Amino acid sequence: MADGQLYNNISLGGRGGTNPGQLKTDQRGIQWKKQGGGKAIEVDKADIVGVTWMKVPRSNQLGIRVKDGLYYKFIGFRDQDISSLTKYFQSNCGIAPEEKQLSVSGRNWGEVDLNGNMLTFLVGSKQAFEVSLADVAQTQLQGKNDVMLEFHVDDTTGANEKDSLMEISFHIPNTNTQFVGDESRPPAQVFRDKIMSMADVSAGIEEAVVTFEGIAILTPRGRYSVELHLSFLRLQGQANDFKIQYSSVVRLFLLPKSNQPHTFVVVTLDPPIRKGQTLYPHIVLQFETDYVVQSTLQIGDELLNTKYKDKLEPSYKGLIHEVFTTILRGLSGAKITRPGKFRSCQDGYAVKSSLKAEDGVLYPLEKSFFFLPKPPTLILHEEIDYVEFERHAAGGSNMHYFDLLIRLKTEQEHLFRNIQRNEYHNLFDFISGKGLKIMNLGDAQARDGVAAVLQEDDDDAVDPHLERIRNEAGGDESDEEDSDFVADKDDGGSPTDDSGGDDSDGSASGGEKEKPGKKEAKKDPSASKAPAKKKSREGADDGSKKKKQKKKKDPNAPKRAISGFMFFSKMERENIKKSNPGISFTELGRVLGDKWNKMSAEEKEPYESKARDDKKRYKEEISGYKNTQPMNIDSGNESDSA
Repeated sequence: MADGQLYNNISLGGRGGTNPGQLKTDQRGIQWKKQGGGKAIEVDKADIVGVTWMKVPRSNQLGIRVKDGLYYKFIGFRDQDISSLTKYFQSNCGIAPEEKQLSVSGRNWGEVDLNGNMLTFLVGSKQAFEVSLADVAQTQLQGKNDVMLEFHVDDTTGANEKDSLMEISFHIPNTNTQFVGDESRPPAQVFRDKIMSMADVSAGIEEAVVTFEGIAILTPRGRYSVELHLSFLRLQGQANDFKIQYSSVVRLFLLPKSNQPHTFVVVTLDPPIRKGQTLYPHIVLQFETDYVVQSTLQIGDELLNTKYKDKLEPSYKGLIHEVFTTILRGLSGAKITRPGKFRSCQDGYAVKSSLKAEDGVLYPLEKSFFFLPKPPTLILHEEIDYVEFERHAAGGSNMHYFDLLIRLKTEQEHLFRNIQRNEYHNLFDFISGKGLKIMNLGDAQARDGVAAVLQEDDDDAVDPHLERIRNEAGGDESDEEDSDFVADKDDGGSPTDDSGGDDSDGSASGGEKEKPGKKEAKKDPSASKAPAKKKSREGADDGSKKKKQKKKKDPNAPKRAISGFMFFSKMERENIKKSNPGISFTELGRVLGDKWNKMSAEEKEPYESKARDDKKRYKEEISGYKNTQPMNIDSGNESDSA
């Protein structure tokens, strides 16, 4: 039986082109997850009303129709997959898949079949093509016999495709017997009226529901007029104009900056918008925190009382970022993530940091980290393998910072630098409270051990990592006092939070595509913790710029223990490469991470057992090894702003 079976290299067809991913069947229904993260499609078996098979070039297409009229097309199945999936639908859904045949005659005359929200063009009894009427933006009657359908075109459409469907014209002669009319309503008019009743044509002809003028957007950078329509939002700037369907909006983030005059609102997209060769999965808007607006929605009472009942009000008055997100949430259906329980010493909900030589703030959210404004980088907790703290003195004994390294299960690393020293306790408590693995903490997991290291020199219950970095800093200064800050109660949320009012189907992660530049030094978790000194940008008081000699790695240092996931990766990497020829390194890591996350505790146990044995081996080897050459790590990007 196909229950619980995985199918790789399955593409989802739709308005945004074809996106590759993985399809899974289980007792609940069908789940499809996009390769590289992003929106997940879940179809409950109770909602499935029809299943079709079709032989398409080089593969097979599975069509699934659900109760609300949606139609999903999954492409890429092998011939041998047809029998297993047919048995699955028969036994679990009580539906026998119907086989359709594709017309390859090349003829362009035939019949039109309108079923649900799908338009199918048939040549004989075979299907030539089909389109979703939900994608139709406008219809126009040209003359007496021609009807043109214009399709929604937005900047997320075809982000991965070179070509997108723009329009189709149908010629319907007066002798047509399928759409019978009269002298005042010829068959073409009857056909158009049917399309109008089924298609999403209102957004193409109506004015904007509300417009926000002169909004500063940090990515893609510029000042834009933001129009919110019934089914899309438009960013109009002097040099660029973006149109984005609400179906591409994954989630909204409302992230205030305490003690700062601005508030971030982030619109996360999947697929992303494109500007030149750069993809933008996150639109970062910046609003003045204290600016109050009053907006009246240009929307009919009938729509307000039906489709948008309990979602929108006729008018709004309040802070601009609250009004904007409330209206956008009501129109798009996307959920809002706000700061969770984390509170910092200086910036309220985030800590000042830098990523890839860009200064910004890092928001520790309930199920993710989000670095803003540039490059906007979203990291889900479930994607993290481990985190690692690095402490150093930057340019003087009174300027203390530490770095936070986040390593993903895909082996990608994000190094957040120049976090002020007095934020250590807050971040440590938050990260340990979320159950994330802290690589270099050793056995001293207690909060008291961390405090003791910062306050006393002769405490036995110490954090070994902080003891080392304390020696590196060369001083015993106490932490800065935590500023008095009383935070209002905020709703927690995350891209994957499924509780309360901030529920969401999922989210996409990542930042904007960067140009090749200076690479950050990456740490090897299997190497001895003796990173090399980096050249400081601030010289000594006399202006001298002497080179600091790089510390060489001790070849005798024992090899670090590796996790159960790494043992699993070594075993499965070649199998995945064989089943996915040409797969990139990043995609390979993501596939491994997804497969590991779906495994049960019993399935993981053989690998976890190896990890425990390796950890025991490392402890025995490290006990006889002493490295008395501590290293300094100086900041390469100083920042001491208040």
